[in-house]
Amino acid sequence: MKIAYLVNQYPKVSHSFIRREIRSLEALGFEVLRFSIRSCQGELVDPADREELEKTRYVLAAGILPLMGALLMVALTRPLQFGAALILTGKMGWKSDRGLLRHGAYLAEACLLGRWLKNSNVQGIHVHFGTNSTTVAMLCHVLGGPPYSFTVHGPEEFDKAPLIGLTAKIKQAAFVVAISSFGRSQLYRWCDYTDWPKIKVVRCGVDRSFLQETAAEIPPSSAPGLVCVGRLCEQKGQLLLIDAIAQLAAENRDFHLTLVGDGEMRPQIETAIEHLNLRDRVTITGWASNSEVQKQIKAARALVLPSFAEGLPVVIMEALALHRPVLSTYVAGIPELVEPGRCGWLIPPGSVAALVESLREVLDSSPETLQALGTVGAKRVATSHNADREATQLAQFFKTAFASDPSVS
Repeated sequence: MKIAYLVNQYPKVSHSFIRREIRSLEALGFEVLRFSIRSCQGELVDPADREELEKTRYVLAAGILPLMGALLMVALTRPLQFGAALILTGKMGWKSDRGLLRHGAYLAEACLLGRWLKNSNVQGIHVHFGTNSTTVAMLCHVLGGPPYSFTVHGPEEFDKAPLIGLTAKIKQAAFVVAISSFGRSQLYRWCDYTDWPKIKVVRCGVDRSFLQETAAEIPPSSAPGLVCVGRLCEQKGQLLLIDAIAQLAAENRDFHLTLVGDGEMRPQIETAIEHLNLRDRVTITGWASNSEVQKQIKAARALVLPSFAEGLPVVIMEALALHRPVLSTYVAGIPELVEPGRCGWLIPPGSVAALVESLREVLDSSPETLQALGTVGAKRVATSHNADREATQLAQFFKTAFASDPSVS
């Protein structure tokens, strides 16, 4: 079966799970064509991402003339379908926070993408994230293109559901994927109950490079290291983490925190580190390759991710697969994986006091305790977040939905 994948930005540092999913599908015999609205080539550091870059075709890279030409051609040759897509574009744009003009651009992108997909004879298109790239896929389908499905991660889709037309996207889709039971429940909120059977759970996963690790090969670190991996942004809670470790530093505790990632909040985080005199206690690495992320996780006692809003972070799966316990928050799908007292710690989001208390427990835990927590976590990931196993489930949904769709030739 030949399918297309569409993502707003692909490849991207934080989207290694999409790459794993695609490659698992290819191992199952699928031919997968990669499409992206735009490129973020400048931030790529992983060789695997650079390899994906060469396989991906970028819609906006085509330029304004091909986009306008595709729009005009569809309007002239398929006026009824174009009229339906134009009406839908107007409805979506009128209710959105991005406006009519931006949605007009999405329509042009859909026209060009539709031409590419027709020439490639794909049987369906799958989108990651229910935002603008799914808008493009939906409009492409209304214009006569292949059926589409999409994976919703959260929290943006749930925070802005009416503004991104999530209900309409679910209605038009062949099926919709949630990455957790929590995500499925949120999608139920935004669609008619008759569409509930469309909502499937396919969890993000880790590949063999993580699952093949054993506790004996990576014993708990004796150093008092902590690691936080993720985009430096408000929702990840790194500023709260800086406040918490400042209290630990005031207690003269021995520790070092490594922040792996980059993002829009880096200047504020660096200012807080400087203001609280934590320069010798905190390191910011910037973007890192998969191998570097693994190295940093293995060197730490635990992964700390005090997020305010999430879907279900893949880095939590990666840390647990590497036999490292996780300290995170009671947010979204996280409690479905991290069980307090068995593979980590969970705290109320936004609570510095709770974060400080749990950090003390992390630093005071014996190697035996850390190893026991990590072993349970690795088993949970191997059971529920194996990328190959989850891709097999997704593949079946593709075969059922796309092969039976009457619009597929």
